Amino acid sequence: MEGSYEKILSKLSKSSGIEEEEIDRRVEAKRSKLSGLISREGALQVIAAELGISFDNEKLKIDELLPGMRKVHFSGKVITIYPIRTFTTKSGEEGKVVNMIVADESSNIKLVLWDTNHIKMIEDGTVKEGVSVEILSGNMRQGEVHMGSFAEFKLSKEKFPEVKVERPTKKKDIQEFNVGDKINTRAFVVQAFDLRFFNANVQTGKKATEEEISSGVATEKKAILNLVLDDGTENIRAVFFNEMVQKMGLSEYSDEELMKQQKENLLGKEFVFGGNVRMNSYFNTPELIVDSIDEINVERLIDELDI
Repeated sequence: MEGSYEKILSKLSKSSGIEEEEIDRRVEAKRSKLSGLISREGALQVIAAELGISFDNEKLKIDELLPGMRKVHFSGKVITIYPIRTFTTKSGEEGKVVNMIVADESSNIKLVLWDTNHIKMIEDGTVKEGVSVEILSGNMRQGEVHMGSFAEFKLSKEKFPEVKVERPTKKKDIQEFNVGDKINTRAFVVQAFDLRFFNANVQTGKKATEEEISSGVATEKKAILNLVLDDGTENIRAVFFNEMVQKMGLSEYSDEELMKQQKENLLGKEFVFGGNVRMNSYFNTPELIVDSIDEINVERLIDELDI
């Protein structure tokens, strides 16, 4: 299946009159010059800018949206609206934010609304699950589209009889990971950290705040495991919660010596990991939140390699 990089590459080739192979060569040269610190998608946008071509507010399909794009323009069907949340700014002012999932026939994406006028459309029922909306001047940030006061958010008459409810999973090398990707990748475990635990809010599943704990909110103990994965192209920190910790063979009921042995047993093992790539705000680096683990299927690999 053609991915977002290939689709934008094709658009850029048609707009510039330069062959796709030449643009792709420039992308790799740009990445090499920057020691691989930029993704193919990022390098492609740099090349587009150098050619004087911008995709600002050009209407795209959701699977054509690339990390770092500004002023994105697309339409889609609202499939999920999450509860509106309030927060207090550093200046003491109260604000609101709401997340929703918007989908078209190519993919789906999280839309984050910060502007009170946009949020009012949800509060008064103008925008609800099942309606079509159009987005202009949204910003791509960590695989999501964020809508500030300068963005435009409105109802659309466009029909979407079939939409992608599930986020398409991409098979990628670690060096090609982008924040926001939902991926599958084969990799070895090269480093394992100590198992840690936290108290989670039973209702939300998220780490309970001090206020929630002190107010008596029901909590439960949950495990978290950090591993470093390497596929030969790059390495990445991977985060495992609860069931995924157990699938990796670790138990919170093990004594210290047994847990140490369980960790050592993981080193050098290869699995197929699935999950979502997000930005770790503390380390400011991408990390993989693992939601599936599969043993290596040798017969399937042979079929894929066409041996």
